This record gives sequence, C-alpha cells and structure tokens, in this order.
Amino acid sequence: MKRRHVLGGTAALLATPALAQNQHPHHGPALQAMPPSSQPYANVFQGGAPHHMTPQQEAQRVTESPAPAGPPGRWVARADMPIPRSEMAWATAWAGRMHVVGGYGEGRFNQAYHTIYDPASDRWYDAAPLPRGANHVAVVAEAGKVYALGGFIQQNRLCDDLAFAYDVASDRWSEIARLPRPRAAAAAVAMGGKIHLIGGATDPADERASVSWHEVYDPATDRWERRRPLPAARDHVGCVAHRGVIHVVGGRFNTFQYNTDLHHAYLPEGDTWEVRAPMPTVRSGHGMVVYRDRFFCMGGEGGILRNGVPHDAKVFGQMESYDPATDSWQKHAPMPTPRHAVAATAIGDWIYVAGGGAVLGGMVQSAIHEAFTLG
Repeated sequence: MKRRHVLGGTAALLATPALAQNQHPHHGPALQAMPPSSQPYANVFQGGAPHHMTPQQEAQRVTESPAPAGPPGRWVARADMPIPRSEMAWATAWAGRMHVVGGYGEGRFNQAYHTIYDPASDRWYDAAPLPRGANHVAVVAEAGKVYALGGFIQQNRLCDDLAFAYDVASDRWSEIARLPRPRAAAAAVAMGGKIHLIGGATDPADERASVSWHEVYDPATDRWERRRPLPAARDHVGCVAHRGVIHVVGGRFNTFQYNTDLHHAYLPEGDTWEVRAPMPTVRSGHGMVVYRDRFFCMGGEGGILRNGVPHDAKVFGQMESYDPATDSWQKHAPMPTPRHAVAATAIGDWIYVAGGGAVLGGMVQSAIHEAFTLG
C-alpha cells in the first residue's frame, strides 16, 4: 500500500480544474498533488519540528569562488518541497520531471519518500514510495525507469545492497539484482543503456570509509559487472555522463573534513580514468548537472572534526561550471540559499535545486527550492 502524507484536505482544495489537467505529471497513473511546506526548515533531531536559523548557523554560508567570472545567470524561487528534506543523495529527471527519493525528514533518517516535481505547473506530486526507507540513495533515470541503489538505513551508517527500479508509466517499484557490495552515498549515472555505480561509503560505522568501487548494472540481463575503480576512493561526489565520458568531481575521503577538488574522467572504451581540471571550490555533498554542454556544480559542505564535533563549519553556495571542450572552470551567481545534499537536476533551460541541509551535517533540513538559468 502506498504511503500518502496526511495532506488530503489541503490537496483536495488545490485540485482545481487546471490542476486536474496536470494530474498525470509522468504520463502514468494519477498522483496526489502536494502543497509546498509551510516551514522552510526543520530539525531532524527534534522530531522534525520547525527550525529557525540562528545568526551563527547563517554565518556558515559561504559563496565566494576563486574561479574566473562567467555569465552570472539568475536564480528564482520555485515551489518549496512538501516536506523539509536532506541527504536524499541527489535526484534524477525523466520526461521533464524531477524525482527525489528517500532521505532525512520528519524526525527520521530512513524515509521512503518519492516526490516528483513538474516544472510546467510548478507543483510537487506524491509517487509510489521506495520499498524501504533509506538515506544517501544513489538514483538515476534510464529508459522510462528510475533506479534507486543502496543507501544507509540509519544516520550515515548501516548501508545495504538493495536495488530497485521504478517504472514511471505504472508508478510501481520492483526489486532488481542486489549490489555486489553494500554501500551508500555513491554516484549513479546512465551511459550506453547501462547504469554505472561509482564510489560511495561502507561500514562498519566506527570505520566508515570511502570506497573506489565501480560496478555496472545491465537492465537487459539484471546483472552486475566490475569496471576499473575510481583512482581515489571517495563519496558525496558530483557525477555526470556526457558524450560517452563519465566525470566524477569533488567529494570527500571518509568525512567532510577531508574534502577534495579532484576531477576524474572515465573513458569506457579503454576502461581507464584520466585527470581533468580540479573544481575551484573544494567541497562534498554538492549537486552536479549537465546544462548547455557544461557541468554545473552547486552547494556542498565542509568543516573540521575534533573529537567528533564539527568546527569551521561551511555550507557552500558557489555555482561553478566546467567546460569539457576547454578543460576550464568559471563561476556564476551563487545560490540565494546555500545548502548541501540537495536534489539537483537540469530540465529544459533551468537547473532546479530543491531541499538539502541548511547547516553542516544532517541536523537541519530545508524545503527551499530555487532554480537557475543563463537565459
């Protein structure tokens, strides 16, 4: 049975004739529209209670980039997410809609949320939930399906090997072949009809370590195979596939204390990795999308851990882009609201950046949704 949030009365009020015409945002079964959250922030450690940012927390925000200036572009507000969320481990898009799966929210770390954003109507919809709740789930869309791979069941620990495929047309999930090895906070990209799962983190919790694993799933055979591993094991990376090459940018070695600017490119014909120009702002937990043949990276976090307590906390708002033709970076207008662990996708001539962590670590979730364009 689907989990539907207790929003029935409000959603019914929103079900105007205009909305009814757009009640099938993925051209499948009717989905329930969800109103934007009335609270921009929530505190997961206080049961999902509304949170008010303190001056000290707002002081964590940094936006200055060392990259050369490019066209600034502009940001605009879009409909906030229905629930403040973070640690979804990114998002994916299919048929012009954004899918956001799992994460922290409402006082829990293993939510099974699956919400769909339709830019045409600027509305959110509640879709079939993930068969089991998790955070830091790797997601990617390919051939009418959304794949959800691995994830942590507890707060950044206890990763599993479960893998699922969501059929957009029928609004249903099914289990697929399990990951060869359990992990979370990995990167997933589709290329050549196959799904590449790269990097990530694994257990035990007290030795939580990044991995360099690179495994490929073939939907036609429901089987996994190994490929050459990422040269530097890391998690919370940015990752895209573009013109037959996979790019892995930034991320962290074990914790955000050891962020990196590394940029590696995977060439499948030789099963090899090559170094590319590093990201100007060292960070992890950032979003990364392909937009106008450039790779745009936004948001992220960083800090120092002393006896498990974060110091020198930073939540990044930098928007930087990479040109694969010239192997160079530039900066653009920063995010109005810096966040990490965001849901980011490029649809049409816009980049949509929803939710995410408002402070270093996982304490505060946001429902804020902002969109960027160079147009």
